[in-house]
Amino acid sequence: MIKADAARAVQAGDRRVQVGILDSGIDATHPDLAANVDTRLSRNFVTDIPRDETGAEMDGPCEFADCIDPADHDDAGHGTHVAGIVAAAADGSGISGVAPGVTLVSIRGGQDSGLMFLQPVIDALTYGADIGLDVINMSFFVDPWLYNCLDNPADPPEARIAQRTTVEAVSRALEYAHAKGVTLVGSLGNGHVDLGSPGSDPTSPNSPAGSAYARKIDNGTCLLLPAEGPHVIGVSAVGPSGTKADYSNYGIEQVSVAAPGGWFQDGFGTPSSRRPENLVLSTYPRSLLQASGAVDAKGAVTASGTANGVQSFCGPRGCGYYVPLQGTSMAAPYVAGVAALVVSEFGTPDPQHPGNLTMAPDEVERVLVDTAASRSCPAPVVSYTREGRTPDFDARCAGDAEFNGHYGAGIVDALAAVSADAR
Repeated sequence: MIKADAARAVQAGDRRVQVGILDSGIDATHPDLAANVDTRLSRNFVTDIPRDETGAEMDGPCEFADCIDPADHDDAGHGTHVAGIVAAAADGSGISGVAPGVTLVSIRGGQDSGLMFLQPVIDALTYGADIGLDVINMSFFVDPWLYNCLDNPADPPEARIAQRTTVEAVSRALEYAHAKGVTLVGSLGNGHVDLGSPGSDPTSPNSPAGSAYARKIDNGTCLLLPAEGPHVIGVSAVGPSGTKADYSNYGIEQVSVAAPGGWFQDGFGTPSSRRPENLVLSTYPRSLLQASGAVDAKGAVTASGTANGVQSFCGPRGCGYYVPLQGTSMAAPYVAGVAALVVSEFGTPDPQHPGNLTMAPDEVERVLVDTAASRSCPAPVVSYTREGRTPDFDARCAGDAEFNGHYGAGIVDALAAVSADAR
């Protein structure tokens, strides 16, 4: 869909370009990732939290001393999946990513549970900026608040202070990274919400357990971060048909471009609907699949794993495992991968970090936006009721073919982005 295969003949990615995966970590032992992950630069900014303050399980038992995992470890799987989309190696086995020639750096800010708290996120962003990363992918929102509001009447005073602090801290960190030359890519989220009219939020705070309460969300004073933060390229998700996936958030104020995120129900009325092939297949840690029963002790994919689309491939570097997932979390790394190709093709030597390439992030974003494949709104309001969704999934599509709330400037196009006339 994004012509990454054709783009590879022009630019497969330059090793001097570094992409930070701000996520749950990267399993650097995976055979498709081992050659591309710089474990020397990778860092873990998270201490595992076995239980939250109420006693409810959060990350579970610690696997390593002092509850600090190695920088090349991933106990959630999300970061490993994202990393494979960006830059799984093109080595004749397994899968390959959008930019298989670039370098991956794990800047872990996520708990084993998948939660992404403020301090690790800020630490990871500023570290990534300081070491000269070219692109940082952010497929998450900053917990525990889905929306951070400046002065929501439903929030007690201490919650308002916490959210204002999050807005200020994340905004400063994003500004800092942008000024240091980092192209910032973020997922818009999976709440099937028009972020320009978010309505209510009954899910926050999501930690500690049992603390959520309902509140109305004001678009003018509440932000989904980091996607709605400064300088972030916001990405919505489409299914194989190119239609906005039913779960994907959207909004003409927030979306920059769209990218494949998978959509299980796509292809309604055809044999392809509700198939794992409608999702995004990418790298995944073997240990997690064994723990879930999808892979047995000997490394074979079980019947339940096969039913859920789990695959394995054994090559010269060992056996790799692959899982199909869907979400704007999968769409954002497609854009991050194309951004890395743009820097690879048009970047210049970085005087601050010898041996690296660099390119102004505003220029990278301009190339992505200008070369995206325009896509018109399929209807003023897109309904997903035939796919079995309730009417609250109906999604108004404002704008025109040049720019609209479902696709932004269009679906990202890797081949067009690395073409000679893209500058």
